[in-house]
Amino acid sequence: MSVNTSVLAIAGTWIGTPYRHQGSVKGVGCDCLGLVRGIWRELYGKEPEAVPAYAPDWAERAGEERLIAAAGRHFLAVASLAESRPGDLVLFRFRPHLAAKHAGILACMVSEGGGFDMDADGPRFSAEYAPSQPPPDAFIHAYEQSAVTLSALVPAWRRRIAGIYRFPERI
Repeated sequence: MSVNTSVLAIAGTWIGTPYRHQGSVKGVGCDCLGLVRGIWRELYGKEPEAVPAYAPDWAERAGEERLIAAAGRHFLAVASLAESRPGDLVLFRFRPHLAAKHAGILACMVSEGGGFDMDADGPRFSAEYAPSQPPPDAFIHAYEQSAVTLSALVPAWRRRIAGIYRFPERI
């Protein structure tokens, strides 16, 4: 099983985890960084690095690309969305002049006959990847005041992509 398939399968088990600032415990609470940290722990058995406490507006106040710098230390950069795969880490910048401050895991929606397929738990995604697939059209992320959820990668999200990174096969 590829690392991307493992990442996506793990990320799917976090869906429904409540949003909790600075949290990273599946089923209890997490924010977007906590989701990525939890997936990393499940894959590799430990945290990628110590994370200091941070305020909700850390990116605006610091003015540094801390999230992108950390991704560069631990992940492999992917050149573009066209070269991305489900299971890749995606970072978002909410405004052009601000640091990236949101993260998610790219996914592909299961779609038959157009649109999203729904089951009792909401939209479904595929945990499998084939090289012939089009680029990911969705992502799994912890959404403030909600929970970990699967969202469509609509143009409003696509234009905010600040970077895409692949989990390493091993550390």
